[in-house]
Amino acid sequence: MKLRKILKVKALPDFMLSVIFENGVEKTVDFKPYFKFPVFEVLKTVHAFSGVRNSGYFIEWPGYEIDLSADTLWNDGESVEKEAIGVSG
Repeated sequence: MKLRKILKVKALPDFMLSVIFENGVEKTVDFKPYFKFPVFEVLKTVHAFSGVRNSGYFIEWPGYEIDLSADTLWNDGESVEKEAIGVSG
């Protein structure tokens, strides 16, 4: 089984993450449900949350020893629909 790989991660407003995977799929992940777990509580500030970094097969928050796998993000994320260009209705 091939592991999923992350190309890009970006912190968005309201504790959302934009994650682009190696296969070109973009997903948004609502991070707020993770705050119910004590390990993630330190990320409840915009400053801490926005420090997210891409490490390829996982994302991490340097200095907090917190990470999430690409597979977790894939499973918890909602696919972003690409808008059709040049289509009139």
